[in-house]
Amino acid sequence: MKSTEQNPIAVDSPTAINTSQTVFPILLALSFCHLLNDTMQSLIPSIYPMVKESFQLNFTQIGLITFTFQVSASVLQPVVGAYTDKRPQPFALAVGMCFTLLGLISLSLANSFNLVLLSVGLIGVGSAVFHPEASRVARMASGGKHGMAQSLFQVGGNAGSSLGPLLAALILLPYGRFQVIWFSLVALLAIVILSWVGGWYKQSLIHVAAKKVEKAHQESHLSKGKIVFAIGILLLLIFSKYIYMASISSYFTFYLIDKFGVSIQNSQIYLFAFLFAVAAGTFIGGPVGDRIGRKYVIWISILGAAPFALLLPYVNLFWTGVLSCIIGLILSSAFSAILVYAQELIPGKVGMIAGLFFGFAFGIAGIGSAILGSVADKTSIEYVFWICSFLPLIGLLTGFLPNLERSKG
Repeated sequence: MKSTEQNPIAVDSPTAINTSQTVFPILLALSFCHLLNDTMQSLIPSIYPMVKESFQLNFTQIGLITFTFQVSASVLQPVVGAYTDKRPQPFALAVGMCFTLLGLISLSLANSFNLVLLSVGLIGVGSAVFHPEASRVARMASGGKHGMAQSLFQVGGNAGSSLGPLLAALILLPYGRFQVIWFSLVALLAIVILSWVGGWYKQSLIHVAAKKVEKAHQESHLSKGKIVFAIGILLLLIFSKYIYMASISSYFTFYLIDKFGVSIQNSQIYLFAFLFAVAAGTFIGGPVGDRIGRKYVIWISILGAAPFALLLPYVNLFWTGVLSCIIGLILSSAFSAILVYAQELIPGKVGMIAGLFFGFAFGIAGIGSAILGSVADKTSIEYVFWICSFLPLIGLLTGFLPNLERSKG
């Protein structure tokens, strides 16, 4: 029996979803929890220099840590999304955060490389539940402003990602990896908030059935072949964006240390600046896409970063910092636009599409990080950044995406 039949809700419930109005308290709660979630996750790459030194790791093993986290997150995300499309689980968000809590505690106590891998794997499981479910709830609370809702949700995550390196520089590097355990309090706070969001979601499930009735009016006018082709292009764009982002998030600190001789703490500040620029640019893509169309936002975002990425390997420290921020600012608007575009291609499969794209993004970033680490061991970290500078050129494929009819919002 479906969850909507198991949990009858009064239609006039004051907290039930109104599809014509944006429920900002829920969107802000999700964005804040995304900030907390990604702050905790961003501690993983932020402590790489410390872990590398403690366990005498090479770049291949560093890449394996990222691979373990990203793949544990990516494999489960489409499964979670597809399952909850059919059987909504209002409190799955809070349960998923419990895995993150366990992973943080384990990471703070880990005394071997294998335990580090287990810890980041648990955090990855938490991410696998959080992202597709939170994306679904954000769409439910959007009031039709899907791009705005996704961007507001995403900006919280990117802001959280930017905080990791800063907190690592201020807390973890001076006082040791055990201080990660204090972030378990952050996970507990997120569990409390997500339990409240789950209560709202549970009360709003009656409207899921109504949305299924509307599905017939939302079907794409494109043929199945064109939809599959468009999804393939979108996944290639995700490939270019997230491999490039993996090169920065996993190896930018090593690049700065190796090429310019900066300290570990200063390298974390540069990484924070890049990730903060990513957070600042995230909100642009969704609202602009609501008005001018997702395709144009995707085009500008990915291909627009190409000239700056191509210049990055050839400039000094000052311009490396400047260009990395420009790249982060431009590139960051792509994901929200890509996700909403894909959800419009295949209406009625919000969780599955969110899980597929979040999962693919996490997975390809993990695989890419492992491969880039191996390449760095065999060549140099500078060579890795030179190779990655060509990735945004894949944005040219955006020209093959169909133009979807849009309502202005």
